[in-house]
Amino acid sequence: MKYNFIDLFSGAGGLSYGFEKAGLNCLAGIDSFKQAIETFKINHKKSLGISEDIRKISIRDFKKKIKNKKIHIICGGPPCQGFSTIGPGDAEDSRNHLFLQFVRFVKELKPEIIVLENVTGLLAKKNINTLKSIFNCFEKLGYNLNAKVLASNHYGVPQIRRRVILIGNRLNIENIYPKKTYNDIDENNSKLKKCRTAGWAFKNLIINKNKTLNHNLEIAKIKSNLETARISYVPEGKFIRYERDEKNYLPKKLWFDHDWNEIGEKRFREAKFARLDRAKPSPTIVTGSRMYYHPTENRYLTTREAASLQSFPPNFEFKGSNTSQWTQIGNAVPPIMAEAIGKAILKMFKNRNKKIKKIKKTNIEFIRSTAFNYEKDIYSSKKQLELNF
Repeated sequence: MKYNFIDLFSGAGGLSYGFEKAGLNCLAGIDSFKQAIETFKINHKKSLGISEDIRKISIRDFKKKIKNKKIHIICGGPPCQGFSTIGPGDAEDSRNHLFLQFVRFVKELKPEIIVLENVTGLLAKKNINTLKSIFNCFEKLGYNLNAKVLASNHYGVPQIRRRVILIGNRLNIENIYPKKTYNDIDENNSKLKKCRTAGWAFKNLIINKNKTLNHNLEIAKIKSNLETARISYVPEGKFIRYERDEKNYLPKKLWFDHDWNEIGEKRFREAKFARLDRAKPSPTIVTGSRMYYHPTENRYLTTREAASLQSFPPNFEFKGSNTSQWTQIGNAVPPIMAEAIGKAILKMFKNRNKKIKKIKKTNIEFIRSTAFNYEKDIYSSKKQLELNF
């Protein structure tokens, strides 16, 4: 039996693509980002791509568009900028209220399972009331909801990307999350597969006959001679964040014109001239095209290289401008991680007869404290900081 799903706030369709690889059937993707839906359509040829403001979509009209087919799963990633640990994070951000549109679709369409993806900032203490509201909304609709943090590199993605995955069901069964199947970079568990790295990703850019998509080296060129000179001295896997880095890697004539003593501790996104390391997973790919540099060449990454680090296959084509493509890639759920989640969802359907005797009342503080109890990297916090620049 094929289980149907729709993807709300689908973006380019990373989550949908992974779910389809797992064996689920995508009926439609909805997103107001027009160029992302163009990408969705070309890579999901049997699915409906809708580029509209979700607040203006009639459920009755939508059901007609999908020919009134049964929807077993609703998944999606409502805008997360208000929760982001990379950006400033605003619990009152108006985009957070788009969660209510997700709830509206769930209420009207009554899927058996729901899956939401969001940034880890959703679990921050300042967002506890928002988290409570999310749980309350779905529990009132009869869903047993859980939240866990998954690390993409644990499922074969050549990138360290942590996301909160909320899974809920109204089948009165246990929610299932995928188990870790890949080693961390410094781990050697014989029961797990070898960690995939940036080097692995850069070897998977070609479709066939040396053809590549979205791999424009001209756009990836550095325009500034000074910037080119500086990055030429930075070794693979290194970056400039502190004064010691400047002195270690750059000749004096290329030093920065500022007082390091006046610069306070910054987050990893403030690191400059960060080269990727082919022997390690990439740090989190973001929406900006100038965040990281190629491991060995004096240039930025192409959109194809970024997409490969996100685990998109080489034949997955992105539409729109270079800026638009980077936004689509940086906001996407890595397809390989999505596939692992999709397979876990299929297990839930197989377990639909294994009912829970009693569903415990949700304790949000307990949810927050245990969500990060996934099989953690063996990196120390210091090593992780270094890896994430």
